Amino acid sequence: MFWKDGSNCNCRYCSSPDPTDVVKFWMEGGVHTMNNDLVMTVRQIMDQTELPQTIFIEAIEAALYSAAKRRYGSTRGVSIKIDPELGDIRCFVPKKVVEIMHHFATEIPIEEALKIKPDAKLDEVIEVEIDPSEFGRIEAQTARQILVQKIKEAEREQIYEEYKEQEGEVITGYFQRTERGNLILDLERTEGLLPYSEVPRPHNYRRGDALKCLVMEVNIDQKGPQIILSRTHNGLIARLFEIEVPEVYDGLVQIKAIARDPGDRAKVAVIATDESIDAVGTCVGVKGSRVQTVVRELEGEKIDLLPWNPDPAVFIANALQPATVVRVNIEDENTGAEVIVPDDQLSLAIGRRGQNARLAAKLTGWKIDIKSESEAEVQFKEEIAEELFKPVETDSSSPAGLDLTELEGVGTKTAEILRDSGFSTIESIAQATLEELSSLAGIGSKTAEKIHHAASQILSG
Repeated sequence: MFWKDGSNCNCRYCSSPDPTDVVKFWMEGGVHTMNNDLVMTVRQIMDQTELPQTIFIEAIEAALYSAAKRRYGSTRGVSIKIDPELGDIRCFVPKKVVEIMHHFATEIPIEEALKIKPDAKLDEVIEVEIDPSEFGRIEAQTARQILVQKIKEAEREQIYEEYKEQEGEVITGYFQRTERGNLILDLERTEGLLPYSEVPRPHNYRRGDALKCLVMEVNIDQKGPQIILSRTHNGLIARLFEIEVPEVYDGLVQIKAIARDPGDRAKVAVIATDESIDAVGTCVGVKGSRVQTVVRELEGEKIDLLPWNPDPAVFIANALQPATVVRVNIEDENTGAEVIVPDDQLSLAIGRRGQNARLAAKLTGWKIDIKSESEAEVQFKEEIAEELFKPVETDSSSPAGLDLTELEGVGTKTAEILRDSGFSTIESIAQATLEELSSLAGIGSKTAEKIHHAASQILSG
């Protein structure tokens, strides 16, 4: 079949097992054939592309229009008719009927015109069919260039649309070469760009290595489509689990959050939509078969699968696995969460170079402060002691909050004696007995009576 988009043709050429039969028809059996250079170009493009019939026809039309313009000086009134079922191309140009022809491109003798149109008259403009094979070498080269250009443009647009639809999906590319630190992958119909920043490190790829990548972004410019790939994006792990775990693909198990140190370690939080399903076990697989497939694809990147929970405290405790958590104290999102772990679990909870704590924070979205039980106990005792010995604050805006030196008979030295003895407020002085006050060093019975009376007067208003 000549056309590669699946369209059917009933003619004996298009139904032939040999797809080049249509071209052979143009070259050998067609009444209206093309120039041989153009035929060879069509043959090559036909073997190399998978474009739909309509695009191919449009490209041939554009090529023939350009050849006609080169030969006749203009395409005004020129019409190209292509019959894909018959493999027939017909070209018509307008010519003026004259008695004596002076300009071949625009005129036709009356004798020839009558053969085409029996009622043709002088000065009438009629459509004259020309054989595309009459195009000279220059016209054929022009047509060939236009044909190749149009086909390339159509291919670029088709490739762009194909990969644009795959943004966020996983595709396989084959490592070809490195350009300025970026990896170039062969995607069969085109090439993909795997930027240096999107490659896990360390890596050691060899030419031809198959790499699964996430299609991160697809753009197009004059040079053609540009497919930006990634192997560090969180979405790659999500899509790989969709491929390996049917329950994830079907939505029975959901991936709620992912945090990665690409190439080293990742944490994945999952939850089942059905309580009867073990989300973590489903993703791990029998003897770890499912998760190990993903790990191998990510070149050994360790993956911690853990249950997601709507309760932040529970989720944070889960996220710090494999460490055991004693308790999680949640205050607010600004101050974060305080996590208490057994003394022997502190280094495990924090992880090598802080990795476990860092990934847990990224996974949950919370600031996490990890402390051992002994450290938390010491801190608790310090806070209690600080609270117990905290000076009593008074309200200076009330009469009871007046400074002691404002009492009659109380100077700076007497005020200091009172405070050191526990009488730091006017209320405490008013509630004391005269015996208690007069027993203080430096305060006699008369001074005690005067101070007590002044404090009582202030409180009584």
